[in-house]
Amino acid sequence: MFKITTAPQDALIQKLIPIVTHACEILREEYERYCSGADFDVVKKSDNSPVTQADYRVNSYLTDALAQISELPLLSEEGSAEHRQNWKEFWLLDPLDGTKEFLHKRPEFTINLSMVRGADTVFALLAVPAQSVIYVCPEQGMPLKLKTDSGEWSVFESSETEHELCVGLSHSSQEKQEYAAYLDELANIASFGTVRAGSAYKFCMMLEDQVDIYPRFHPTCEWDTSAGQCLIERIGGGLVDFRQRPFMYNQRDTLLNNGFIAYRNINMKKIALQALTQMQYKH
Repeated sequence: MFKITTAPQDALIQKLIPIVTHACEILREEYERYCSGADFDVVKKSDNSPVTQADYRVNSYLTDALAQISELPLLSEEGSAEHRQNWKEFWLLDPLDGTKEFLHKRPEFTINLSMVRGADTVFALLAVPAQSVIYVCPEQGMPLKLKTDSGEWSVFESSETEHELCVGLSHSSQEKQEYAAYLDELANIASFGTVRAGSAYKFCMMLEDQVDIYPRFHPTCEWDTSAGQCLIERIGGGLVDFRQRPFMYNQRDTLLNNGFIAYRNINMKKIALQALTQMQYKH
C-alpha cells in the first residue's frame, strides 16, 4: 500500500516527472483518437507484433526529451540497439508497453523507463497513462507513487493485510498449456484467485497488493521487465527465470527474455517457486 508523503527532492526525479507526465498525455490523446474510430496507423514488425503511431510518437518525444537532460545513451523498443553492448550505463525504454491492450481498447498499457547500470536496473519509472499515475523507484529508498492529476505523492509501505492469494495472468495466457499446468500445481499448495491484465501493468498491481504472483511462459524483451523488476525487488519481491536467477540486463546477444516468475514478497516466493518446481518435475 502507499501512504501520502511530501514530493521527493531528488533532482533526477524532478527532471523526469514533467517529461513522463507529458508522454502520458500524448498516449491518452492517441488512445482517445484510436477509440474514436479516427484514422490510425498500425503496422506489423518483422516479428509480426503490432506497432502504432502512438508507439512512434511517444518514442520520438521521449528520445528527444531524455537527450536534453542526460548524456546517457537510450535503448528503446522503437530505436536502434547498435553499440548497446559497449554501454555501461543507459536508459531502457518501452514507450508503449501493452500495444495489444491498446488495440483491444483495454487501458492497461504503460510507459516503462529505467536506468541500467552494469547488469542491474538502478532506477525506474512505470507510468499508467489511463490512471494518471506514475510509479517511481529511486536509486535509494522505497517506491513512490505520483497522481499526476492532483500532484499527490505517496510512498510504499508494507502491509500485512490478509487477502486471498491472487495470480496475475496475461490476456493471452489461455493460449499456452504451461499456464494451466502451473495453476494446477499451485492449486495443490494454496487457494487463489486470478486476474487478467496487460503486460507491465501487473507489476503495478503487485505494488498495490492486488497481485501476488505473476507467472510468464511466453517471451518478453528486456524493456518489458526492467522497470517492473526494479520496483518489486525494492519492496522485497522479485523476478526470476526458471532456474531461479534474477534477470540481468544487456548481457546477451539477444534482448529477448525467456519465461519468468515474479512474486510480491518472500512468502509468495516460496509458494510460487514450489509450484514451478513441481511443474518442472512432472514435465
